[in-house]
Amino acid sequence: MTTAIDPEEVRKELEAKLLLDTVRVTRPTGTPALDPATGLLGEVPADLVYEGPGAMLSGHGQVTAEGIVGKQWLDDTVSWYRLLTPLSAPVPARYDRVEVTVAHSGSAATGGRIWQVLDPAEASTVELVRVTRLDEITPPS
Repeated sequence: MTTAIDPEEVRKELEAKLLLDTVRVTRPTGTPALDPATGLLGEVPADLVYEGPGAMLSGHGQVTAEGIVGKQWLDDTVSWYRLLTPLSAPVPARYDRVEVTVAHSGSAATGGRIWQVLDPAEASTVELVRVTRLDEITPPS
C-alpha cells in the first residue's frame, strides 16, 4: 500500500528539525576600497538579502538529513554544498554570498567560511524548503 506524502507536514518537519542555524545572505553591490595605509582591499560592499533560519549541507550532510526525515528528498549534485532556507525566504541570486552566523551544532560552518551562490534556488512542482547550490569561496584558516 502506498501512503501519500503531505508536503505541508514534511515542510514543517524539515524546518523544525533541519533549519536550526542562522544564515546570512548578502548581495555584493560594488568593489572593495583599497586601504592606502595597509595596501589591502577592504570589505566588499553588500546589501543584506536574508538573515534567519537555514542550514548548510555538504554532500555528507545531505545523507544525514535524509536519515533524519527517513526518506531521500535531495538528489545528487555537482556542487558540494547546498543552502536550505524556508520557502518564505527570498530567492538568492547568482553570486550572492552566504555565511552561517550561528551554528546549532558546533562551529564547522562558521569561522570565516563564505559560500557563493552558483545558481538561483532550485524550482520544482513540490517544494519543501528552498534549496540553493553553493560553492565555498573562502576556505577555513
